This record gives sequence, C-alpha cells and structure tokens, in this order.
Amino acid sequence: MPSTAISAQGSKLEISSTAGSAKTLTAIALGFPTILTSAAHGLTNGDVVTLAGLTGADAATLNGQTVAIKNVTTNTFAVDINTLGKTITAAGTATPLNWTKIENLVSFNGFDGQASELDVTDLDSTAKEFMLGLQDWGTFSFDVNRDFNDAGQQAVDAAKRAGSQKSFKLTLPNLKTKTFNGYVKNSPLEGGVDQVLKTSGVTLRITGDVVDA
Repeated sequence: MPSTAISAQGSKLEISSTAGSAKTLTAIALGFPTILTSAAHGLTNGDVVTLAGLTGADAATLNGQTVAIKNVTTNTFAVDINTLGKTITAAGTATPLNWTKIENLVSFNGFDGQASELDVTDLDSTAKEFMLGLQDWGTFSFDVNRDFNDAGQQAVDAAKRAGSQKSFKLTLPNLKTKTFNGYVKNSPLEGGVDQVLKTSGVTLRITGDVVDA
C-alpha cells in the first residue's frame, strides 16, 4: 500500500501584525458555522478577522468578535460562531489581520495539552466516574535559524518582551491551517563550533481554542 505520509517541507509559521483593509460584508447566512459574503475578499483559510457594523437585535453576537475563518470560497467565508435562531443582518465589515512570516523555520511541535478530569463520582457510583473539563491546547514550540533582520523573528522577540498576546497561523504543505492565540514564553539563542546561530525551543503558551481550517 502506498504511503500517505505528508512531507513537512514547505510548512509556514506566521505571526499577526497590523490590521489590514476592511472587507465589506453584503450578506449573512445564519447557522453554525455562520457564513458571511464579501465579494472577492481575497482571504484564505485561517485568516483572522474582526467583525463590525452588522445590525439586528442579536448583532452583538458577531460585532467586536475576532475570529479565524474557514471554508473560504471566492466570495464567502465561515466563522465558528453559532447564530442559529438569531436576528442579524448585513452589511458590515470584516477587518483582517496582516501576517508576518517567521523565516528560517527548521522544525516545530506542539498542541500538547489535554483537558482536565472532573471527578463526578457519587455515592451511587459502582466505580470512579469522570467527565472532561475545558480543553487545554498546551504549548507550541519551534526552532529557527537566527536572522536578526527578519521581521517575523523580530516580532516574536517583541511579543516576548512586551508579554503581549499574538495570533499565530501554521500553514501545512497540504494547505491545512491551524490558527491560535498565544504568548511567547522564551526565545533562547544557541550556537557552537561548526553551527549556525539558532533560536531553539521558542515556546508559545496557547490561550483559547485552536481553529483548524
């Protein structure tokens, strides 16, 4: 049987930067997910947008939300917000974040967290009983060959220094994406004889959910 393995070569990691130009929303299909229409928006799966300007009794469900998008077509995209039974109408805007690629990516690993266990055993139980609590996505770490002039690496260092939350997008060679928010916990520098300078084991503490698209 032929292997179905996917090469990691070509993977790309990006960090959020400034806000881009707002996209005009012209229609909305309520549901879960919610489908928004914006002609020739130019966005891609995993992009992060901030929604505004929608109207209707339940518009606050969407307005002000910053969310990763998925199921992108030329003129539509989906957001994982439940609007079933709501009253919301377009127009409005979706303002995307710009992304800065972190160059010289060598390796990565992560999403290593796990949900906590909640003990629900009571006096009628015949054995210990559990349910799962909130999902914890853990950390994401990566190694890069150091380039002090690279804007992406500079942005990682700046986020660490400021202790600021940033959005990150991992794009895999099959164009699947994972988008998440996180804090840069460390940015160590490594070197030695016959070695290039590296920043190894940069650790991002993930906060909130990871959006697959």
